[in-house]
Amino acid sequence: MAHRGKNIAQLSVLIQSGHLDPRSLVEETLDVIGQDDDQAIFIGLTAERAMAEAEAASKRIRDGRSCGVLDGIPVAWKDLFDLEGMATTAGSAVLAESTTASRDADVVTALKQAGMISIGRTNMSEFAFSGLGINPHYGTPRNPASQDGHRLPGGSSSGAGAAVAAGLVPVAIGTDTGGSVRIPAAFNGVVGYKASRGRYSMRGVYPLAKSLDSLGPLTRTVQDAVWVDAAMRGKATADVAHTPLSRLSLVVPETVFFDGIEDDVAAAFEQAVERLVRAGASVRRQAFPIFSELFDLIRQKGALVTAEAFALHKARLEGADAARMDPRVVARTKLGANISMPDYIAILEARERMTVAFSGMVGRHELLVSPTLPHVAAKVAPLIDDDDAFFAMNAKTLRNTQIGNFFDLCGVSIPCGTGEAEMPVGLLLSGLHGTDDHLLGVAMAAEEIVRG
Repeated sequence: MAHRGKNIAQLSVLIQSGHLDPRSLVEETLDVIGQDDDQAIFIGLTAERAMAEAEAASKRIRDGRSCGVLDGIPVAWKDLFDLEGMATTAGSAVLAESTTASRDADVVTALKQAGMISIGRTNMSEFAFSGLGINPHYGTPRNPASQDGHRLPGGSSSGAGAAVAAGLVPVAIGTDTGGSVRIPAAFNGVVGYKASRGRYSMRGVYPLAKSLDSLGPLTRTVQDAVWVDAAMRGKATADVAHTPLSRLSLVVPETVFFDGIEDDVAAAFEQAVERLVRAGASVRRQAFPIFSELFDLIRQKGALVTAEAFALHKARLEGADAARMDPRVVARTKLGANISMPDYIAILEARERMTVAFSGMVGRHELLVSPTLPHVAAKVAPLIDDDDAFFAMNAKTLRNTQIGNFFDLCGVSIPCGTGEAEMPVGLLLSGLHGTDDHLLGVAMAAEEIVRG
């Protein structure tokens, strides 16, 4: 594919200058996805819709009425977003025969208005309830970075991460409840931006835990993510400004994030931090006992995501559908039955108190800088038949990123080197709720240095 692996900026230049017709790009994209070795990345393609949208984009650009930098650019959607006329299956067999969506999700409409072309639906962990990306119904996407067999794609936005990393599409939109954008970004070596909760409309997005659910794009560069973010909010242009690194204040959290970290991951992260310091950034290190308090709360009361996922799926778990679901998703969701209403309220009250307390521990424009994950993508085979190994790996994979969801942070994972078996390592920049523009400006300025 002549254009496989190009980012939004590269494709946009070709499209806007008339050197690449959106119709040709869509035909090429659909062809390459259909012929790719890994048929588990996409659950379904929207070929007819894509060709109609490409025709409209082509006409606009020929007539001199381009919608802007995103006009004619293909986008893939995690299988949680409503696409008109299709069933939203959430990576599950039990929803395959569910009613079709009567209209697009709001963010789908927003990107269509920016001229983007919906290519299809990407695979995911069933009901978004795992950080690993293993799916027994639609297959488990392969991590394109792996050179030694089938390694985890990360979840729950598994197909989104793999699709971008494999160069099939320049952007895929995911959701993030405990790390589901940032984990596949780090595992696959791409950029993943988890927006502050509430930055985008959630209408038409299948939920997991509404107190925690957020959205974001997986892209090849931070600049691409900035353009898509603006469009998802209905803005014609991005208003994010580059932040000079000399004014950058970063905090390395010494609590939890480095527990059990792989040596190669720690080394790649520390080298990236050293490069940022040499470029003028100010970096300090600080203990955050409140992060340990979070995991004490989970041990004592249960996890907020588990309580809300159980409430959402209670009837399904008590009926015939449970037998058609991934047994591990069923087992993990059923743990929510052990969380009482007083415990759930106590968790919500503790979250509110702890979030206020944490916001007083860092400056409004300071960002946390941490390893996105404590390990690189593991091999899939040892996890398939061993429940204990699966759940241990899932907990380890979600550990760092779920801190950001609990404290309602925004975050960007940027590739910062490699670890074991030359697998990608991610560096995570995280900001307080609502500081997304500042976070993205910093991430744009820092990306080249972080990548090394």
